[in-house]
Amino acid sequence: MDNATYATLTRQSGLMKEMRAVANNIANANTTGFRREGVIFAEHLAATDRHGDTLSMAHARGRLVDLRQGVLTQTNGRFDLAIEGEGFFMIETPEGNRLTRAGAFMPSSEGELMNADGHRLLDEGQGPIIVPTGASAIAIGSDGTLSANGLPFGRVGVFAAPDPAGIFHEGGTSFATDADPEPIENPQVRQGFLEESNVDPVFEITRMIEVQRAYELGQSFLEREDQRIRGAITAMTR
Repeated sequence: MDNATYATLTRQSGLMKEMRAVANNIANANTTGFRREGVIFAEHLAATDRHGDTLSMAHARGRLVDLRQGVLTQTNGRFDLAIEGEGFFMIETPEGNRLTRAGAFMPSSEGELMNADGHRLLDEGQGPIIVPTGASAIAIGSDGTLSANGLPFGRVGVFAAPDPAGIFHEGGTSFATDADPEPIENPQVRQGFLEESNVDPVFEITRMIEVQRAYELGQSFLEREDQRIRGAITAMTR
């Protein structure tokens, strides 16, 4: 297999990864709190001989999370929360604490605020938030302070990663970080709102068409190279 084929195969592999990322973005265009992802391409130089000649190949091993805010939609849900500006909610999962922008929560039978997956919402000290039994008038301030009948009983934790580039998508709407998240001092929490996905469907569909065309072009090149090599082998064996 010659160098041109190797280079094209690495390009095709990267395009396939980008196609999967674009398809996942489109599938989650209506998922609350979802963050768009993009593929990071890097150039890898491989030595081809002892004279310093190299072969440039593309690698698509990383993904970049788009942290731009989505549209806030009013739901008037008592425990529907949205963050205006930077920051994430923290939830407790079996794999450890994770970050999310999906703010649809509900109290469990024990009064703990949880999301639809049964993961507990954590406060600023990374402890569970428990709604007092029999509490009726629940209010959540812009700083995340929860109160029942005018009496505060907790504060929703809003956290940020020390390095935004260290945030990576783990599954659904949850994210993990390379370093421990830090609490935000002055968060902006909106009660009765949910944040929509920040995916632009028109852009993603356009990008999917571009990636598909690029992949088809590479596939056509590989087929022509295969025919050329087969022709050369046939000519030499006559």
